[in-house]
Amino acid sequence: MTRPVVVAGGSVAGLACALALARRGFRVTVLERTPEPPEDAREWRRPGVAQHGHSHLLTSLGVRALREHAPEVLAAALDAGAGLLDLADTLPGGERLPQDAELTALAVRRPVFELALRGVVRALPGVEIRHRVTVRALTTARRVTGVVTGAGEHLPAHAVVDATGRRAASRAWLAATGTVPPAESTAPTAIRAFTRFYRLTSPGALPGPLNRGNAAGGIWDHYAAVAHPADNGTYALTLGAPARDRATAALRDPAAFTAAARLSPHLAAWTDPDAGRPISPVRPITLPPNSLRPAAPVEGLYAVGDAACVTNPLYGRGMSLALCHAFALAGHLAGTGEDDARVAARLADRIHRPWYEHSVREDAHRTALWRARVTGGPPPVWAAPDGRPALAEIGTAARTDPVVWRGLTRVLMGLDGVHEVFDDEVFRERVRAAPVPRGGPRPPTRDELVRAVAAENAP
Repeated sequence: MTRPVVVAGGSVAGLACALALARRGFRVTVLERTPEPPEDAREWRRPGVAQHGHSHLLTSLGVRALREHAPEVLAAALDAGAGLLDLADTLPGGERLPQDAELTALAVRRPVFELALRGVVRALPGVEIRHRVTVRALTTARRVTGVVTGAGEHLPAHAVVDATGRRAASRAWLAATGTVPPAESTAPTAIRAFTRFYRLTSPGALPGPLNRGNAAGGIWDHYAAVAHPADNGTYALTLGAPARDRATAALRDPAAFTAAARLSPHLAAWTDPDAGRPISPVRPITLPPNSLRPAAPVEGLYAVGDAACVTNPLYGRGMSLALCHAFALAGHLAGTGEDDARVAARLADRIHRPWYEHSVREDAHRTALWRARVTGGPPPVWAAPDGRPALAEIGTAARTDPVVWRGLTRVLMGLDGVHEVFDDEVFRERVRAAPVPRGGPRPPTRDELVRAVAAENAP
């Protein structure tokens, strides 16, 4: 099989598609609009990719996808300094079960993982990666037959993959052919995040325990604060606050950022200069809205990664879902039948829709709760679908009940679906009956947080 495929976009989703398709015998051309990256991740600057310099992780779903389909990529990431986190280390009592071996996450910065993936893909026969090349238009003849580049070059293709990220360029390509793209669903995240990277002064010794399995910290009723271990003795601290909250906009100032992080449960040790030194400025980002884009109603055009679905980056699912979609799409294309477009649409919907709907529901509740804390209004009532407990309630129960912890962790890591875990009556009963956790650090009130930020930002 030597059918040509054009992949537009050479980041994680595009590279994963190239790898998966090449393994299935396709000849793949990856078109990437940015210059070729440096060999050293520390020198890689990507002003056009806002999330490039923020914290990332590969959930258990992504680790499983690599172990099954591309173990050499996982090995390359580990060789580049990434580390596997055993999430069951935080299991609250109870014995480990055999399935807990799946509960791992890859601690790695996005540039390091992407360069490791790129190195594997670049060495594959049948793959060409071309930089500073864009797609201007599709060519069609009852189905997609190729692309026209920005320079006017015609590239024939059995399939075209849109891996252009959140801008989902294929929607404009489709419109230019006279085909109306399917309506997308969107919902706000309403979060502004602030991230700073650090390097451990004593590599191998984390400043504190990972109370969240793959992270330390928490998401509370007016803000979020987490520490994510990364590769090569680095880690990231990230603070999240309401996007339109002027009082927390000053978190972009390093002193204010440090003061807020130091007040946050489980994070004080991570801000200690003796534990780690900053290696980046504080980087602000307004998180993108949740978006679900139905598959194009034409043969031969497929969107993957953020071009197909964006969920709140707070949950860290993006790279893992992109990997799963890439390998699933390659398997589909290798056995394409007459119902090509319909099967591909169902495949994409099955992968992304449950996580999109979960993110939308949780974000709506959290946004209302955070807004109430800012304005002083009454907190919202959780609108539970069919009696499902709120994520915060499940999180509290998971601190003392190993069954609840395991179910929650498997959902957050993408291994099990929301419906099959949270809507199970035995699981719900465990949530209701879980002992109330005692003690533990208290997050600052909103007033305490705002005063700390204002004090450090005062002229």
